[in-house]
Amino acid sequence: MKIFKAADYKRMPWKNGGGETAEIAVFPKDASLADFKWRISMATVASDGPFSSFADIDRTLTILSGEGMELEIAGERLALTHASKPHHFPADVATSAKLLGGTVIDLNVMTRRTRWTHRVERLRLPFTGRRNEATEFIFCVSGQVTVETETGRYELDTFDGAAIPLESTLLSVSGSGSALRIEIQTLTSPI
Repeated sequence: MKIFKAADYKRMPWKNGGGETAEIAVFPKDASLADFKWRISMATVASDGPFSSFADIDRTLTILSGEGMELEIAGERLALTHASKPHHFPADVATSAKLLGGTVIDLNVMTRRTRWTHRVERLRLPFTGRRNEATEFIFCVSGQVTVETETGRYELDTFDGAAIPLESTLLSVSGSGSALRIEIQTLTSPI
């Protein structure tokens, strides 16, 4: 199992220069913002403003900390908070955010829609399930969680992640914290 520690994430400016992002995982390895196939990152949002646009990309945004934000996506508004389900939307439509009460940290999962798809869900702990054929990650939102497969048992602290090995068939997540499950899958035929 590959473990991603929060202290080791690659930090870089947003595509539009409006803030900073911490890259957790990207495919292919070392891909740029222009040519990734999929990407998982965290952003610290300290002020209102527009989102960066990514052509042909689908995005899911999850609030990790802070009160949340009001998103305006192609003229439609919705409030996204720590209690909200992860929100999926196209990253190439006009999107802006208004903070609901101070700085927010969010998780972004993005996939190139012509070849990839993804799903992000909040887990109810303890969780036990079968591993899918997708590329899978467990991300610790808060506290500490334990991830266990046939290949081992690993402790994750807040904002750490784990890539679940392809050879694993069973997955168990427990602990005092909260976690997200991220699945990234290749489309069987291009769109």
